[in-house]
Order: sequence, then C-alpha cells, then structure tokens
Amino acid sequence: MPADLYTRYMDAHRVWTDHAADCGTCTTTQPACQVGATAWERFTRLQDAHLNRSKQR
Repeated sequence: MPADLYTRYMDAHRVWTDHAADCGTCTTTQPACQVGATAWERFTRLQDAHLNRSKQR
C-alpha cells in the first residue's frame, strides 16, 4: 500500500514550505510561480482529504 494519507499530507507540506522558503516570488501562504502552484495545489488537496477523513472518524 502506498504511504498513508497523513504521511503524504505531511510530505506535501514539507515540499511546499521548503519551496516557499527558497522561492523569490512565493510566500508561505500564496504560490506565485508554476512550481509553487503545483506544490500548493498538492498540499491543499491532501490537507482537505486528511481533514475530511478525520471528520468521518
């Protein structure tokens, strides 16, 4: 089985925060480049999935 949802969510968060810290145009709360937009979208999609799953339990 692939990594569980929480692990993928945390990995996406790490990728996003690392990118935002190094990118000259993205901020920690808003993507401003294509790479940042992709990382942000993955992070927010997994965050929503994790929160929705948590509510069901």
